[in-house]
Amino acid sequence: MARRFQAVIAGVVTVAALVAPAGASPGESVQPRRIGASPGELVLPAPTGRHPIGWARLHLVDEDRTDPWVPTGPRELMVSVWYPAAAARGDRVPYATAEESRLLLAQYGITDVPSDALTRIRTHARVGAPPLRTPHHRRPLVVLSPGLAFPRWTLTTPAEDLASRGYVVVGVDHTYEGAAVTFPDGRVAVCVVCAGGTSGAAIIASRALDISFVLDRVLDRYRDLIDPHRIMAAGHSIGGAAAATTMLADSRVDAGVNLDGSFQPALTQDLPRPFLLVSAEDRSPGLRPDWDRTWPHLTGWRRWLHVPDVGHASLSDASVVVEWLGLPTGPLPGARVVEITRTYVAAFADKHLRHRSQPLLDGPSPRFPEVHFVGPPR
Repeated sequence: MARRFQAVIAGVVTVAALVAPAGASPGESVQPRRIGASPGELVLPAPTGRHPIGWARLHLVDEDRTDPWVPTGPRELMVSVWYPAAAARGDRVPYATAEESRLLLAQYGITDVPSDALTRIRTHARVGAPPLRTPHHRRPLVVLSPGLAFPRWTLTTPAEDLASRGYVVVGVDHTYEGAAVTFPDGRVAVCVVCAGGTSGAAIIASRALDISFVLDRVLDRYRDLIDPHRIMAAGHSIGGAAAATTMLADSRVDAGVNLDGSFQPALTQDLPRPFLLVSAEDRSPGLRPDWDRTWPHLTGWRRWLHVPDVGHASLSDASVVVEWLGLPTGPLPGARVVEITRTYVAAFADKHLRHRSQPLLDGPSPRFPEVHFVGPPR
């Protein structure tokens, strides 16, 4: 695992190879765009739900657990909460600070763009907007875990979309596993595990503990807003593998999504609750031994979707951000990748957290010919 991710973060050539990109027309309605008055800015694809979006930031400290990577104090986590808002009031949520932008670009060896480039990305959520409250109705929760070296804000596009559809969404920064985690007192934690020497299994096990701790705190803090009986864990890359491990350890999580993350190791224990796998690039059956071994242990409702023209990193905001930065891209435009990812993730959430029929998940769709269905459904 360490060798794989060292290769991923070795430089811009690797990043460009992983991210998807320029061609088809179906996603043009959500194409990222540069603001006319400020050509150096990017507006993320607009959410597709009907609700405006609020946002809050939480600093959580687990006093009962020493940080596993820098064991000089308790485990500290930064969390973003996106939620449906009653009104679009408040400032737009910043995407990244100048220091966060610098550290993430440096992590990937991207030196031919301004170091603060990611501060010019515009989101749709509003800081502190009033939550939309419906009497006698609490909302399902989705917890998002990003890929290794990716901060929580690199999953802003799926988070905002789910919140606009009526979900509460919690994005977790796993400290010392992301390129930059900024705390309220100004401290910035860098990616310690990115240097190598740490097993994927250890990182995934730690993330499962992080996610369960975050659930404890968020369910308590937002008890009047979140339904504790409708929870989904989803993640990109190693965050997706962590979603499965969390489900095995924490029965509160009802469903899970793995966006192209390697299971480290493959599951050997049956997971009887709904799970969605989305693989990218050449990671089809037979080329994913960890997924092939895990598949029989997904004993609840399951789907394996394979999207060969999508790069690994593209299953995050990277699909539109790398394209906007002018770096080399692949077969699909970034906006189309966003459309595919968030449509299928939302359909899965709606089916299993809201119990709504989702024919899209029954088999191949002419609307999304890029998406291949793998394996027998259950």
